[in-house]
Formats: sequence, C-alpha cells, structure tokens
Amino acid sequence: MASNHTKATHPHAMAELCDEGSRLYATALRTGRVARADAQDAPCLVEFALLHPDPDDSDWLLPIPPAVALARQLNPLEREIAERRRWATELTTAFEPFMALSTRVTSTSDSITVLEGGDRINAALNMAAAQCQTEMLTVQPSDRLSERSLLLGLERDKPLIERGVRIRTLYQHTARHNPEKLAYAAQLSNGKAEYRTIDELVERLIVCDHTVAFIPARDDQQVALELRHPGIIRYLIKVFEYLWDRAVPLSTKTPYETASDGITEIQYSIAKLLVEGHVDEAIARRLGMNVRTCRAHIAKLASALGSGSRAQLGYLIAQSGILERPEGGSRGRPAR
Repeated sequence: MASNHTKATHPHAMAELCDEGSRLYATALRTGRVARADAQDAPCLVEFALLHPDPDDSDWLLPIPPAVALARQLNPLEREIAERRRWATELTTAFEPFMALSTRVTSTSDSITVLEGGDRINAALNMAAAQCQTEMLTVQPSDRLSERSLLLGLERDKPLIERGVRIRTLYQHTARHNPEKLAYAAQLSNGKAEYRTIDELVERLIVCDHTVAFIPARDDQQVALELRHPGIIRYLIKVFEYLWDRAVPLSTKTPYETASDGITEIQYSIAKLLVEGHVDEAIARRLGMNVRTCRAHIAKLASALGSGSRAQLGYLIAQSGILERPEGGSRGRPAR
C-alpha cells in the first residue's frame, strides 16, 4: 500500500522527469549504481525503466544507458507515426476520385456552415479574426446580449488593430449615449479603427477580409451562419457600404443630438416607423433602445405635433411634412 501511495503522489511524464529523479539518474550514471533505498523518493526511475535491479545485489539499482532508454521510448512513437502516415495515404487514395468532382460542382453546404451555441460561434469568430489580414467590417445593433459581448469583442479586436487590420463598425445613434460602447470605441479608435452611427440597423453582421461573413440565424444569438460563398459576401459588403455612406462618424454630432424645430433625429426615425405600422416593441428593437425610452420619445413627438391619441399621431405625422427628406439626407422642417 505504501508503494502505491508513493506512485499516486509522483505522477509525471517521462519528458518531465522530476528533480529528484533527474538527480538520482545522473548519480547512477556517474557512479554506476544507486542504493535501492535512495531511489524510494523517485519511483519513476524504475517505472520508466531508467534503473533496474542489480542481479548481484538486490539492495542496489543499475542505470540503463540514456541512448538505450531513449530508443525504447522512441520506437513505439515511430511505429505509431509510420502507421498514421500509412493511414493518411490510404485516406488520400480513397478520396482522390471525388476531389475532381468537387471542383466541378458548387455545394452550398461548403459555403454555409451552421454554428450552434455561443462557444462554437465565438470559436469560429476568433479563428476568422486570427486569420484576418486586411479589413473587418461589423454591424452591431444595440440589444441586451450585445452589451455582454463587448469584452469578448475587445479581446478579439485589439490584436487585429496591433497588426494593422482596418476595422469599420456601425452602431445605432443610441450608442452615443452608451458609456460601455463609448469606452470600447475609445480604446480602439485610431487610424485603423473607425466607428459610425446610423438611426436604424436590423441585424448583426461581421465580414473578414471579404472572404467570410457571420450573421445570426436566431434572435437569441445562439445560432449563427458562417458564410463563404463569394456572391453572398459581395452582396453583404454592398449592404454594409450603403449603410456606411449614410452613417455619421461617432466623433461628429448628429441632428439626433442637436435637435431642430422640436423634432429630433431619433423622433424622426420613430415617426417613420410609426407611419409604417410598427408597434412600440419592434421600433425599440430596430432603433436599439428599450421600450420605455421608445415610448418616452413617442410621447414627446405627440406633444410636439399636438396629438391627443395614437391614431391622431399617425395622421399628424403624415400631414406635418417631417418625413420629407431632401436629397442631402437632412430632415425637412415640419410644417406648422
């Protein structure tokens, strides 16, 4: 039982020989033997066959020459390597007839990968970020889950910036009043990281090097799609550039912040969605705010237009002219 206890508290691989084992083995090689009693504190020497009993005196142990010990350890590894190489050759031969077929037929399953679970999604994002060399495009709508992902994003984006990768990120205007996102942008903002905001975003999007993109496949963000089809990637990049050209740099003030004629930019966006028939929850989600804040803006909009009811508000919005934007993109003055 004592021997078993000693072994249980003395675990290590042969390549990580303990200090006591290294000292005793070196002593045995110098002197030709060591006492069995001295080797009790390093049973690994016998387990790894570095020492063996002296046939003429059982109280002593003799060392195995290191070249012999090394060969004994390497031989099984070399046989395993040779076996794996043979197996690799057989697999290559078996799949070779199908390789030519794969070049002729485009398979959507190769271009679209379903990622289930937060761990697998983050692992795929981390791998894509590690391989990204030139540019990463991101669309980040505001929601409850995205706030918890800021730290993961920071850990992923900082190495990109350090190796010269350009990052362009789109937020909603509500991000301008989010301390966490402002701090995040402040840590990364430089010549290679740009942040802009726009009134409305629909879904999250990440594109790396114009070769791979990630989009959510479910609202809870526990299922995502990894896209590698060139046509899909080109389309998503065009969507991003369309939004980017209409967005405002985070460092620049927007009409949303300065307000004009009593109707702010965010209230303009809410008015547009109200006229389209969206309910409060859908408006809040699309503009990146909570429902309570959305309803507060609706109340201010109703007060500015003199509306006494939700139904009348829709009519007054349509009659006021606030939805008529000139070509320059700025909102027209509401009719009084």
